[in-house]
Amino acid sequence: MLRDNLNEVETRVARACLRAGRSRDEVLLIAVSKTKPVEMIEEIYQEGVRDFGENHPQEIRDKFPQLPADVRWHMIGHLQTNKVKYVIERACMIHSVESIRLAEMISSAAVSHDLVMPVLVEVNMAREESKYGIMPEETESFIREIAAFPGIHVNGLMTIAPYTENAEDNRVYFRNMKKLSVDIAEKNIDNVDMCDLSMGMTGDYEIAIEEGATMVRVGTGIFGMRDYSK
Repeated sequence: MLRDNLNEVETRVARACLRAGRSRDEVLLIAVSKTKPVEMIEEIYQEGVRDFGENHPQEIRDKFPQLPADVRWHMIGHLQTNKVKYVIERACMIHSVESIRLAEMISSAAVSHDLVMPVLVEVNMAREESKYGIMPEETESFIREIAAFPGIHVNGLMTIAPYTENAEDNRVYFRNMKKLSVDIAEKNIDNVDMCDLSMGMTGDYEIAIEEGATMVRVGTGIFGMRDYSK
């Protein structure tokens, strides 16, 4: 079943790239494995997937030693400052930087481990009160501040679009994210690349790809519904 799910997602990613006139190589599929057991991750790993996303740092900490060393873990959920220690040597990227304090903690931990952590700045493009993230108009100044911190490198932006029955409703947010990314890239800020745009999940990743996503985060579409009772 998981293989069939993955194949379906891959087909839809490829078709979205084709519609947008983009190469399939321009989009990284991140399999969101939060709450899923190692056995299911191994099944997807056997199909060639190496990039997995987790919402909780403890899950990265616990799953990391149980899976092959070439798995690339993406921290995609809200990260509390006291949990940075769980991901700093395990995650390949932190997608959800949305406060100066968090950036400071990542910087400090990275320096102490003699590494540079790629980060994405989380933008609350839809201005939802229930969501974390920097407001769009504050994003450039925020990036300028954290880009000066040692031990981190700003690779781009991330957003979580609103839940909607109609994926087309989110096109405007993805389009505005792409515009914001391009605008900031044109400023040529030191230690900022703007090469990554992480947006789109199971319900709307095709629209996100059409609007310029370089990373899509698909969980339910690959692994099925999550069990939060455990």
